[in-house]
Amino acid sequence: MAARPFPILFVGPTRIGDAVLASGLIKKLADEAPGARFTIVVGPAAAPLFAEVPNLDALIVMEKRKGSGHWFSLWNQVRHTKWSLVVDMRGSALSGFLRRERRAVYRKLGGEPEHKVIEAARLLLVEDDPPAPYLFTTNEIEARADELLGEGGPILAMGPAANWLGKTWPIERFARVAIELLAPEGPMAGGRLMILGGPDDVRYLEPLSRVVPRDRVIELAGQADLLTAYAALKRARLFIGNDSGLMHMAAAAGAPTIGLFGPSDERCYAPWGPMTRVVRGPREFEQFKLVDTGLNQTIGHMMDLPVDTVVTAASELLLETEKG
Repeated sequence: MAARPFPILFVGPTRIGDAVLASGLIKKLADEAPGARFTIVVGPAAAPLFAEVPNLDALIVMEKRKGSGHWFSLWNQVRHTKWSLVVDMRGSALSGFLRRERRAVYRKLGGEPEHKVIEAARLLLVEDDPPAPYLFTTNEIEARADELLGEGGPILAMGPAANWLGKTWPIERFARVAIELLAPEGPMAGGRLMILGGPDDVRYLEPLSRVVPRDRVIELAGQADLLTAYAALKRARLFIGNDSGLMHMAAAAGAPTIGLFGPSDERCYAPWGPMTRVVRGPREFEQFKLVDTGLNQTIGHMMDLPVDTVVTAASELLLETEKG
């Protein structure tokens, strides 16, 4: 007997990083709810991450409008269905106006900060065994990644951009790290450099592409969509990047991941998984808030993170994740 239809409305985060960290909930529901069919609502930046979710009935891109008009528009699109489950990561009142059997709505708790993966898992009451971030791809996407990467040595992936200057480590320091790791005597000797970022990052990333010979550079910035970049990250030997959506994608892809932190809280946003490390300079997160209370000023907060610290952390993680 076929499982009865189980329509799920999943209202997810707007930003790429937050969406990746919440993505494990969808994988868990797909695995454990027979007949699950998904309608996923996310912001424009994060929407491509969910294009290949199995049994996807609709992917709704919600763009903010004046006077909460985006919520009224969404209600009009989803009000005709009786939902088996509504998962609302945004903590809105939407589910209260929908026909549904169950709902799980985000509520901010007091107390110590907790990781966003655990925060998401709490909605389904599985915080003791939180589902790891997971993105669905297809055979075609995986083949496209193979085509873009070609053959060659191990891949050092770098994501030097971020959504705010304050979280961005200088591009020249990324370049120096790449030179040291990929040098003939370095821990990734003979390797290749994969550069990732969005279309708006291409000019900023250009200096990094010149630190190794042209035939050892894989430029994906502005060239690969999010799921293709994710598939490419599955093939990386190491990822180094700022606290960003790309960093969370790398960790979800299973790449050994170094996250460079300064004015962001690793208790909430550290890359998730056993093969990940957070690296920061001498200042803890709370010290940045003393000089930039709103964490929104145009200040290069990452200037006190030395190159040697990152190279050492990368070398150690490479050694720890070496396959015998």
